[in-house]
Amino acid sequence: MPEGVLPHSLYGEGPHKVIAVHGWFADRSAYDPVVRDLDHSSFQYAVADLRGYGEAKGVTGSYTTAEGAADVLALADRLGWERFSLIGHSMGGAVIQRTLAAAPHRVRRLVGISPVPASGLPLSPEQWELFSGAAASPDNRRAILDFTTGGRRPAAWLDRMVRRSMRCSDDKAFRAWLDSWAGEAFHDRIAGSPVEALAVVGALDPALSSEVQRETWMRWFPRGELVELPTCGHYAMDEAPLDLIRVVEDFLRADAGEAGEAGDGADAGDGEATA
Repeated sequence: MPEGVLPHSLYGEGPHKVIAVHGWFADRSAYDPVVRDLDHSSFQYAVADLRGYGEAKGVTGSYTTAEGAADVLALADRLGWERFSLIGHSMGGAVIQRTLAAAPHRVRRLVGISPVPASGLPLSPEQWELFSGAAASPDNRRAILDFTTGGRRPAAWLDRMVRRSMRCSDDKAFRAWLDSWAGEAFHDRIAGSPVEALAVVGALDPALSSEVQRETWMRWFPRGELVELPTCGHYAMDEAPLDLIRVVEDFLRADAGEAGEAGDGADAGDGEATA
């Protein structure tokens, strides 16, 4: 990959540019269940790997949301995108809020899918033991997956998600990312932001529920919106992909302005491209 630029795939050739960031348990393949059915004529999506994941598995760093935000902005610069919208799942939701804090003038719209709050996520001692041990333990990862999907998903799916998570992430980076997204608070830097901001949550997720988002996301974003998908938990891309696409793209499409400002970008093209 080019030095300093996150590995990424491009989908579509539309005028509205969007950068999508994955969560703690997956690389950019987390978005694979939805990319085929996205609106490629209205939007162009750049789906990126954070440091320590996927094609960036061997890329060293501090593995913090602030560093992730800087990397997202560097990717936008490489693509030639001055203005863009952001999508982030779970941990990626914290990264995109950090990106907004760093460059508010560049962000058109913000979408958090079960986003980690910008205030961090306090964990009980038992939860901390479970989450911190997940870096080396497939069993811990499986327990987290099962809990955050309401104990409703089949064993084979849980096992497949664990295998993907272990394969696509570096153990040390995985553990380091936890300290940042769970323990750091920067909500004072985004509170009152005028950006249109959508939070999508799953009704089966007890960890990052609608109640959590009402106390965080909806308080910080005066123009915030909250949508709860009734049939999924924490992993909407896998559990309810078509419902998720409809909600997210309807929200993004409502921003009809500045369609021509994003620029074509050096890596723009038809269908999918990888850098």
